[in-house]
Amino acid sequence: MGIVGGASGGAGKAGDGFLVRTTVGDRVLATRVRPAGSIWGRFRGLMGRPRLDDGEGLWLPGDASIHMLFMRFAIDAVFLAATDKPGNWRVVMVRERLRPWRDVVWWVRGAKGCLEVEAGAARAVGLRAGDTVRFDPA
Repeated sequence: MGIVGGASGGAGKAGDGFLVRTTVGDRVLATRVRPAGSIWGRFRGLMGRPRLDDGEGLWLPGDASIHMLFMRFAIDAVFLAATDKPGNWRVVMVRERLRPWRDVVWWVRGAKGCLEVEAGAARAVGLRAGDTVRFDPA
């Protein structure tokens, strides 16, 4: 599989990377998003990492809930639903500045994946529910 699929929800190979931008205004949300391509990768997520670098993110295909246990830093979580256009995803919910060790986002209705990006990234591009983002090969 190559790029993150539309309705299929494919996440690409573990080594693939993506640039994620808004479809309206063409603002860049993240420049280096890697997919968690296995069950272990989805389970581990960002736990144990000291931080996300500028522009870095993690795509968790199929995840409609996340927790912040064992996390060392805050993140923004963008829950996405597939659209009819491959590579485009509709924003279902944005949770900004989730706190390490404290916050949990329970099941988000309609979400087919979660994009974790550095804290403040969603606000910087004005991202909100109903917007559309596009995954392009990095």
